[in-house]
Amino acid sequence: MDKLHLEIIQPTKIKIRDDYDHIIVPGVDGDFGVDLNHTPFITKIRPGILQLYKGKKIDKYAIHDGFVTVENNIIIIVCDIIENENEIKYKRAEDSKNRAEKRTKSSGKDIDFRRAELSLKRALVRLQLSVK
Repeated sequence: MDKLHLEIIQPTKIKIRDDYDHIIVPGVDGDFGVDLNHTPFITKIRPGILQLYKGKKIDKYAIHDGFVTVENNIIIIVCDIIENENEIKYKRAEDSKNRAEKRTKSSGKDIDFRRAELSLKRALVRLQLSVK
């Protein structure tokens, strides 16, 4: 096999099943690249931009949490949400960011700060990838 085989699995479907030359994944300890014959491992994914390289073409996706395994040039990503730029609505992401920022700055006892921070991170990733 002279390509990396990638499968991205969501709870209700397989989002991507294709071969790539190089992949960059937003891991919890920072972004990492995967090339042919990469050392096997498993790690958690953080909200960020997933980059898939095929020849000179680069596909980018907003990915929000999940896990990735790498073994024998097969990469499997399991996640709840993955979106390409055409699936993201800029205005909706901007509104979500504004709501999350208000929640994180609030001093109310009924505010779930962890949830607000995660919402803010997801919105920022969507805005980074989306087109106005």
